[in-house]
Amino acid sequence: MFRHPVRRALPALVLCVALLGGAVACGDDNGSGSSSASTSPSSTSSTQAQKYAKTKFVANASLAAGAIYQWIVKPYRDGRFAKGADGRTFTLVKAGLAGAFAYNRLQAAVNNAKGDELLAKAVAPLTAGIDSLKNLGTKIRDGDASATDINAFQDVIDDVKKAGQDAGVKVTEKVPNLSQLGGG
Repeated sequence: MFRHPVRRALPALVLCVALLGGAVACGDDNGSGSSSASTSPSSTSSTQAQKYAKTKFVANASLAAGAIYQWIVKPYRDGRFAKGADGRTFTLVKAGLAGAFAYNRLQAAVNNAKGDELLAKAVAPLTAGIDSLKNLGTKIRDGDASATDINAFQDVIDDVKKAGQDAGVKVTEKVPNLSQLGGG
């Protein structure tokens, strides 16, 4: 009667012991048992920080540009937002998610730009335009978006691309997958 629960618990116990043993084995060589991960990381140089800032800016801005084009601009131009269009509801939901995703990635790109002096100066005037996109995702998802709203997304992306180009980086459209849009 008691054998069955013990058989279920035995693999979990073995796994816990193995994980605990591995954690103890990761201690430093002086026998103190503290992990080397607790030592302070080496700082990156200013040049590396700027390089990473530009790289992160390009990645985030490219994802925003791709999401806006793929799931907002292109379906709008194809008439898939129009009342009675096939798959309109799903298209609007994807566009709403893409709008929220793009706003989030553009905010991250602006934060990344702060790590590079030239990029920060180029992107600074765009913050108001990016902030204006905040609620457009919901407006699109609800089916209340107009051509002006769609163009606002495209205009901001064009401005971000130009700012990146002025700072010496190229922002291209990189389409995120649906799981990235949903935050998963």
